[in-house]
Amino acid sequence: MAKSPISSPLAESDKTVTGNVLQATLADLIDLSLIAKQAHWNVVGKNFRSAHLQLDELVTAARKYVDEVAERASAIGVSPNGKAKTVVDSSGMPEYPDNWQSVEATIDAIVKTLGTIIQRLRKRIDETDKSDLVTQDLLIEMTEELEKEHWMWQAQQA
Repeated sequence: MAKSPISSPLAESDKTVTGNVLQATLADLIDLSLIAKQAHWNVVGKNFRSAHLQLDELVTAARKYVDEVAERASAIGVSPNGKAKTVVDSSGMPEYPDNWQSVEATIDAIVKTLGTIIQRLRKRIDETDKSDLVTQDLLIEMTEELEKEHWMWQAQQA
């Protein structure tokens, strides 16, 4: 990690653990926002409008947390990296299909994507239990929001 012009109250080891968690989360959230926008542009079929609008809500939530995660990293003296190459190389999100997708296929893919990011966030909540409770609180907040989104998407599969 390069010398930061921003000082941090965290011990160097805690800053490293927390910085790694924040960077991984940033890549996943950027990818989530892009996946949801891709789905938004390509969803077709019965109940199109509802899915189309719900995807925009997911994009808004993901983008909100992208900024909060990046700013948290900056606040502890870790330079966030949201470049496309970094996201491609490090995101853990499942691949979203190309081309038009039915509402049903879109819902299935979004449920899978949200399930993946939630699992990854819950592991990161545990990782930050000792290194930085402020970051852990942010992860808990976003996990709560994404679990709500996950429930709402799953409800459409019932």
